Amino acid sequence: MNNSITAIILTYNEEKHISRCINSLKNICEEIFVIDSFSKDRTVEIAKELGAKIYQHPFINQAQQFNWAIKECPILSEWIWRVDADEYIEESLAQKTKQILKTIPDDVNGIYVNKKIVFQGRPLLHGGWYPAQQIKIIRKGLGASENKWMDEHLIIFSGKTISIDGDQTDENLNDLTWWTDKHNGYATREAINMLMMEYSIEDQSKEVQPKLWGTEAERKRWLKMKYIKAPLFLRPFINFNIRYILKGGFRDGKEGFIWHFLQGFWYRFLVDAKIYEIKKRFGWNDEKIKAFIKETYLK
Repeated sequence: MNNSITAIILTYNEEKHISRCINSLKNICEEIFVIDSFSKDRTVEIAKELGAKIYQHPFINQAQQFNWAIKECPILSEWIWRVDADEYIEESLAQKTKQILKTIPDDVNGIYVNKKIVFQGRPLLHGGWYPAQQIKIIRKGLGASENKWMDEHLIIFSGKTISIDGDQTDENLNDLTWWTDKHNGYATREAINMLMMEYSIEDQSKEVQPKLWGTEAERKRWLKMKYIKAPLFLRPFINFNIRYILKGGFRDGKEGFIWHFLQGFWYRFLVDAKIYEIKKRFGWNDEKIKAFIKETYLK
């Protein structure tokens, strides 16, 4: 199975998206594993009909679920492609990947691809959201997900990476009620993630390292470390203005405005409110806050 690819898709109630996702992978992946968190809709049934191999496992967070999958699934392929259920692989990316894998050097263990977001039917091509390259393909046994509660990236343990100029597109078909409910949950995880980073609770040697002049992920992590040090409640205003005005997010029309206001301001403000709530609960006592996070989220 040299230079073959296995896709890993994490699912929970993804009947709207799963067939689109699997069908986009069929012409490039020899195996497709769906790791389901006990969906209550037809996700598993549809995935089985399309030939995917189904495993079910309780969900804690995206990172732990993916790392469980690469450890426990009987993967035969040389490469592993992480794809979210509401994503799909553009045909041009699939073809480029096929060609590159035929001659890829042995010391390359990770592949960056473009992440493209489509929101309410409109691609978001400005505001710093595109192409936003991320490692999505790793050589088996030589990469994994950072163990973070939110904003996790794939990392490689050694070797080099290459980039492919092709799109892995994120287009969620649910409505705004679903989106805001989902981001409320994300905000809780992001608040914990940011507190872990603020207090250096995680093992940062196993994470993407913050570098201003590094890769897209390294630069994003560097900016996030700066963001964490900025004042609560002020930083969402700064983030919105940088992305929507300075980086041209306004060029993506009404859909772009809705996205940048909700994702770039409202969501970030909600994260700050949850951080404030936790700090106030423990009287702004750093040791009590750290003990709470370790006891609640690091068991």
